[in-house]
Amino acid sequence: MLAENKTFRPKVVIDTNVFFSGLNFKGAPREVLDLIWRGEIEVYISPFILKELRETLEKDFDWGRERIETTIERIKKETIQVAPTIKISVIKQKEADNRILECGVGGKVRYIVSGDKRHLLPLKEYKGIKIVSPAQFLSIIFRETSSGSF
Repeated sequence: MLAENKTFRPKVVIDTNVFFSGLNFKGAPREVLDLIWRGEIEVYISPFILKELRETLEKDFDWGRERIETTIERIKKETIQVAPTIKISVIKQKEADNRILECGVGGKVRYIVSGDKRHLLPLKEYKGIKIVSPAQFLSIIFRETSSGSF
């Protein structure tokens, strides 16, 4: 467990690509999802992210409807849903990535965790929100937890 006191949980948006990887493979994305399941990070999610997750698990990963719904319900239970009220159009090459930024701004999060090396990760930061890979996030979180500086 990261911290004894859960009031110091960092506020995070998890990009759909990290959910896909973590749900289907081992590695840093899976470790990030484990933090969610253990209640060690406070994750914000939007209807867009849930819709993209549902569609991609069915279409690209060939998950059955029941497995998808069970997973989506678990994610909803472990996250805070946010309905972004602002429209962001920073990333012109892939409009959908702006929805991740909107969720981050709407949830007033500290981190966006993404595996998107083409659009999101190159930004490094947006409106004070750090955009990091799953491995970077794990490194930051364990360093901050051990120093007590959330």
